[in-house]
Amino acid sequence: MISNQSNPSANETFVRPATFFISDFSNIPHTKYYYVFLSLVYVVTVLGNSFIMCIIYLARRLHTAKYIAVFHLALSDLCGSSALIPNIIEMFLFDHQEISYEACLTNMFFVYHFMNLQSLTLLVLAYDRLVAICFPLQYYAIVTKTAMFLIIGVIWIVSVTLFSVLVGLVNTISFCRSNVLNSYFCDYAPICRLACNDITINILMGKISYGLLICTPLILIVISYFCISLALLRIAHGSERIKAIKTCTSHLILVAMFYLPVMSNIIASVTTPLHPNVQIINNSLTQVIPPMLNPIIYTLKTEEVMQSIQELYKRSKVNTTRKREMKCSRIN
Repeated sequence: MISNQSNPSANETFVRPATFFISDFSNIPHTKYYYVFLSLVYVVTVLGNSFIMCIIYLARRLHTAKYIAVFHLALSDLCGSSALIPNIIEMFLFDHQEISYEACLTNMFFVYHFMNLQSLTLLVLAYDRLVAICFPLQYYAIVTKTAMFLIIGVIWIVSVTLFSVLVGLVNTISFCRSNVLNSYFCDYAPICRLACNDITINILMGKISYGLLICTPLILIVISYFCISLALLRIAHGSERIKAIKTCTSHLILVAMFYLPVMSNIIASVTTPLHPNVQIINNSLTQVIPPMLNPIIYTLKTEEVMQSIQELYKRSKVNTTRKREMKCSRIN
């Protein structure tokens, strides 16, 4: 079906496919409706995250270190969805399931990179809440704009380096079995399953990446909220405690939405073998739904954002009224 080409720099048994074929759902009618649904999810994701970024940019009261991290989360959500959903729609809705080797690796890098940034940004926001509640008097000295930009710069360097190595290691795999990927995008694990040479280093790097992507941030977030809980118990006044808890609710919801589906999928796949169709639906929804809901939650659950939206609306209304008055005075 799809031709393979040998790598001239390798020995005779080393084979690199010219293209990969991304498999679709098997034996499910009307699957195109699912991809239409993903299209709608993508539209809401783009509008929601663009809206929250515009609000943070326009509202001066949101020009703080915390909202630099929130802006970065919205940007990561937007870019992550853009790296994944349009490709899924093109492949399965328009029957372009064949993808070149180089394009496949590029897609893999960006999907993993931005998913990793989402995870690490949630950790950064947990650090922000930890300092705000446990060290309130030192908060503005510790969590500065410069410090936040530096932290975000570091997580970009770590993520780009990690996934450049991970994707680069795919070039050490010999694909002499098949070039059909049983997934909905160029996923690392299905590609490794096609190997017929020693991939010990690939498996090791995959485990390291998984640990840094899911396990380490989640463990650190749990530890940070344990410390926050201890600090809240020491607050004497109940009203102050409730106020402090409210500042954490939106972040906790984001953490739950991101990690719970991922961990549930992993536990389910280990305990009970899932049908490939179920895996595709579970994994794809896990990746596309949180980026769609994150800006909605931050808009509805964060008082500062709601107040900023109201202020910007009133300001635009005043400006519109002034422009009308100026036009009327010129006419008269």
